[in-house]
Amino acid sequence: MIFAAGFGTRMAPLTQTRPKPLIEVAGKRLIDHALLPAREAGLAPICINVHYRARQMRDALRGEESISILEETPDILETGGGLKAALPHLPGNAVFTMNSDAVWEGPNPFECLRAAWGAPEIEALLLCVPAARALGRADAGDFTISPDFRVSRGAGYFYTGAQIICRAPVAAHSERIFSFNALWNEMIERGSLFAAIYPGAWCDVGRPSSIALAERMGDV
Repeated sequence: MIFAAGFGTRMAPLTQTRPKPLIEVAGKRLIDHALLPAREAGLAPICINVHYRARQMRDALRGEESISILEETPDILETGGGLKAALPHLPGNAVFTMNSDAVWEGPNPFECLRAAWGAPEIEALLLCVPAARALGRADAGDFTISPDFRVSRGAGYFYTGAQIICRAPVAAHSERIFSFNALWNEMIERGSLFAAIYPGAWCDVGRPSSIALAERMGDV
């Protein structure tokens, strides 16, 4: 599941006429920075949710194989609600997800997650990066990671926007519109939220100023 429905408010004025996933970084659209590693990892089918300027997104992705475009209307369902709505289109007991506003340099992020997945106590596995290597972010981090890779709220690491999450807690959530944060908080209480550390470079392309940061990372 690739998330592409947001308004891209922080990316204004570039998003006044187009959705954020169609903004180019290093000659490649942000949505393609997410699709390329998904395809290289052999992930299919792929669902992409759309809302803001949905027709532009549909036109840009027309003819793409193994992609289901899911338009959220009249409301954006947020990350958790978006995945819950997409579950009928996604097989398996767990799902890979990725935000469409980051650029990566290094190993395939999905392969990093795949290599760390498998322990039965894991309900979600977040791909994180140390705060010192998080380009485009100025705060202290989203999470603290223990020696056994369990996650808690705190500083030190940023969530990169990529994860594997079990479908059962998503499907069981009572709300229609909800963030992953609601699920993660419950998992933290159960001790079932874990992290893998991304060894490469990562940039959060949430603002226009971050485009140059991402393009300076190297051959992205």
